[in-house]
Amino acid sequence: MPEGHSVRRLARQFGDVFTGQELAVSSPQGRFSGGAALLDGHTLLAAEAHGKHLFLHFDNSLVLHVHLGLYGAWSFGGDSSFAGASSIGAPRRVGEREAFADGDDDGGVPYAGPPAPVGAVRVRLAGSHGWADLRGATTCETVTGAEADAVLARLGPDPLRNLRGDAGRFAANVRSRKTALAALLMDQKVIAGVGNVYRAEVLFRRRLDPLLPGTALPENDARRLWRDIVAVMNDGVADGRIITTPPRYWTLDGTTAARAAAAGAPVPPKSARFPDRDDVHFVYKRHGLPCRVCRTIVLMADHAGRNLYWCPSCQQPQA
Repeated sequence: MPEGHSVRRLARQFGDVFTGQELAVSSPQGRFSGGAALLDGHTLLAAEAHGKHLFLHFDNSLVLHVHLGLYGAWSFGGDSSFAGASSIGAPRRVGEREAFADGDDDGGVPYAGPPAPVGAVRVRLAGSHGWADLRGATTCETVTGAEADAVLARLGPDPLRNLRGDAGRFAANVRSRKTALAALLMDQKVIAGVGNVYRAEVLFRRRLDPLLPGTALPENDARRLWRDIVAVMNDGVADGRIITTPPRYWTLDGTTAARAAAAGAPVPPKSARFPDRDDVHFVYKRHGLPCRVCRTIVLMADHAGRNLYWCPSCQQPQA
C-alpha cells in the first residue's frame, strides 16, 4: 500500500498540473459515473493530502476523496508542458518518469486530448495539457466539505504536516494504549501515513522493541520517534522512494563501478551515490539476513495481518 510520502507527492502533482483548471471528469469504467458527473466541468481549487488520503477540492464545494488501498494507482500523461510522474501508487512504474503524448514535443502536433482509456479506469480527470487516470482504489467518492472534514477528524496527526502540537498529540495517542508499538504505528487514528515499511524502519532506527506496549514508552522517546518519522517521511517525499539508511551502508553496483574503471574515472564516494534497492532499508524485507549494525539475523513474523521485520538484538525488549 502506498504510504504517506507517495500520497503527498500525488497532492503536489495535482496541484502543479491541474489547479485552476476546469476539468473534464468521467468514469470510463462506469462505477463512478454519478460522482464524476458532480465534478465534471468544475475547476480544481486545491489538492490536499493527509496520511494516505487524497482530497481534491473543486469550485462547487465538492471534494474528490481517494484512498488508494493496496492496489490503487494514478497514472498521468500529457503534452510536453505537463510535468510530473507517469504513475504513483501500487503497482507503480519504476522511476516515476514523465509520460508525454505522441508528437507533442517542440514543433510537434498540438495536444489533442487524452488517449482512449486502458483497463478499468475508475475516474479520469482531463485538463488543457494532460490527464490523470485512477485504477483499483479502495475509496473513490465525491463528498461535501463537511464529509471531508469528518474523515480528517478520524485521522491521527500527519508527520508530513507536523503542525504545532502534533508531536504531543502523537505521544498522547501512543502512551494511552496498551497495544504494541508495531500495531499503533499502523493505526491511522494514532498517526496518519505510516505503513509497513516506515513502521519497521523507524522502530529499528529508534532501537525500539516492536512489541513494547504504548503505555510503556516514555514521553521523550515517543517524541523522538515522532521526529524521526517526520524526517524519514520528508526524505521520502523528496526522493520519491523510502530510503532509511545513511550513505555508509550503500554499496556501489557493479555496472557503475565497471563504467567508472573503463573510463579511468575515480569511483564516486558513498556520499555521492544513490543507493541500490538492496541498500535502502535496515530491516524491511531483510529477514534471514544479518543486521546491518550487529550482524544478528533479522526476523520476520506476522503481526496484525502484516509482516513485521526487526532485529532481536538491536531491538531487545526493555528489562
